Amino acid sequence: MFKFIFRYFHDIEIAVESIISNKLKSMLTALGIIFGVAAVIAMLAIGKGAKQEIMEQMKMVGVNNILINPIIQDNSSSSEEGEKQTKKFSRGLSMLDVEAIREVLPSVKRISPEISFNSTAMMNGVKYTAKLVGVSNDYFHLYNLPLVSGSFFNAYQEENGIQVCIIGANIRSKFFSKVDPIGQYIKFNGIWLKVIGVLQKTTVSLTGFEEKGVNVYNDNIYIPIQTMLLRYQNRALVNTKLASEASSSVMVMGGMGGGMGRIVVSSSDASSDAETNYNQLDRIVVQVTETEQLNPSTEILSRMLTRRHTGVKDFEITVPELLLKQQQRTKDIFNIVLGAIASISLVVGGIGIMNIMFASVMERIKEIGTRMAIGAKKMDIVVQFLSEAVLISVSGGFIGIFFGVIMAKLIEQLAGIMTIVSFISVFIAFGVSAAVGIIFGYSPAKRASERDPIESLRYE
Repeated sequence: MFKFIFRYFHDIEIAVESIISNKLKSMLTALGIIFGVAAVIAMLAIGKGAKQEIMEQMKMVGVNNILINPIIQDNSSSSEEGEKQTKKFSRGLSMLDVEAIREVLPSVKRISPEISFNSTAMMNGVKYTAKLVGVSNDYFHLYNLPLVSGSFFNAYQEENGIQVCIIGANIRSKFFSKVDPIGQYIKFNGIWLKVIGVLQKTTVSLTGFEEKGVNVYNDNIYIPIQTMLLRYQNRALVNTKLASEASSSVMVMGGMGGGMGRIVVSSSDASSDAETNYNQLDRIVVQVTETEQLNPSTEILSRMLTRRHTGVKDFEITVPELLLKQQQRTKDIFNIVLGAIASISLVVGGIGIMNIMFASVMERIKEIGTRMAIGAKKMDIVVQFLSEAVLISVSGGFIGIFFGVIMAKLIEQLAGIMTIVSFISVFIAFGVSAAVGIIFGYSPAKRASERDPIESLRYE
């Protein structure tokens, strides 16, 4: 390689001098390559960023998870079919469904019920709106939620509904920025909870999945499901009373946070609330062992729950992983189309180089004849013009890489789309730009070398 460069150094030097003496023409020739390389790098960065985002989202929604969500009745609907449907009694999603799924479905690896509601967390006079979520220990494994400190719930805390909690990263920064939160107490909706664990902060966006029960976990406070049912909210008690009693009001007495509490529900208000949401659980998350079991398990769960709910279709089943994979396939196709369009810019740039080089050959016929008359060989002429084309394309490639990286960063900042510029994308774009210079520069160089020196000298 070095021997070749040394042998033809003078020819390469002539090519460099020609480029420098025609700066504007060389820059305009390289524009196609610059835009092509920049576009390819930016498109590949968008594609890689989208893939990385999907992988992070896949991790957050959990592998092989199935979400079972209640369908809340709309009181405004008054169709005849709807009226017939409400005559059938269904307890909705309940802990009994969780136990039945665990016992009946052999493909279940983990399962967790979930009850949640928004309210205010308070400590030392500081208030913060947060979501309280009642779950089982399996929940944290279902959604790959690691702890940065503390521990998960133990069996005693889960079974007896002990007032303990695991907090998200934003809760920690709001209330415990200067102290270790483990062992501290936080008040939520009038009840004190002891902090036993802190979750790792997540920055993954799951836009479009919030209504499916998948969200960012930084603002959540997690308690055992039994704590939620005993201390905060158990819609099954109200639902059972409404189904069994025809009295005008129902009074439920129970211990709330160590004291005597009372919930009074009038028949009209309770009926309205039961119609809107009579489900004990807000969702059930089921994880199956293998991905291949997702579809058949979904079918079995649908038939099983329909039968348990006396034929009332008051639930919906969603598989977030399949939705994300479908979204990934759509993005892959989109990125391939964008990459192909960007690649066309490189081809157009190569054609531009070829046209300019052909014009350059016609302008410098006498120079070619003079060089060949004083002893230059055909290979010298080929190297001269090919070097000129390659130098233009390579220089355009370097400039294109610079603009491509800037473009990727601007897209990320302005459009909010994750972009990742990888070494392989830069290498591919630069390699293609160099190849374009060689491929499209060879034909004009070869034509220049094949000219007759005598005719070239006589050319006017």
